[in-house]
Amino acid sequence: MAVRVQTTDFDVAQEIAALRESNPRVGAVVTFIGTVRDVNADAQVLQMTLEHYPGMTEKALDAIVVQARQRFDIYDALVIHRVGELRPTDQIVLVAVTGAHRGAAFDACRFIIDYLKTEAPFWKKEQTPEGARWVDARTTDDEAVARWKTDTTT
Repeated sequence: MAVRVQTTDFDVAQEIAALRESNPRVGAVVTFIGTVRDVNADAQVLQMTLEHYPGMTEKALDAIVVQARQRFDIYDALVIHRVGELRPTDQIVLVAVTGAHRGAAFDACRFIIDYLKTEAPFWKKEQTPEGARWVDARTTDDEAVARWKTDTTT
């Protein structure tokens, strides 16, 4: 289990290879890669700045991954989240989960990213042609987390 918050980009292939090599029982690797979009809320995005509380953010991400490991039958999970100034097409976040089978790995990956979007202390500010604006939380993210709180099938 690893959580990293960093300003530098990450190499998805290298990160996945390291996860796979760490356990020969791995039968499934599921990943989510989030990237900066060039349009949000009908406005062009020139740049995004991601801010966080060092220490607090890592603890929140660790807690989310621990919950996923307790809830789903997985081997390992990795979360890398970038902060600082990013531009459209830049990678923001990587969530990678390994398990024996795809079902649990898919569920755990989705669980982690859903909770990350609502529980981890990150703040996004977009630079548009009209100026800077803070990005508000989305109700769809809250709805995604609510599904996990009522889902008793896993």
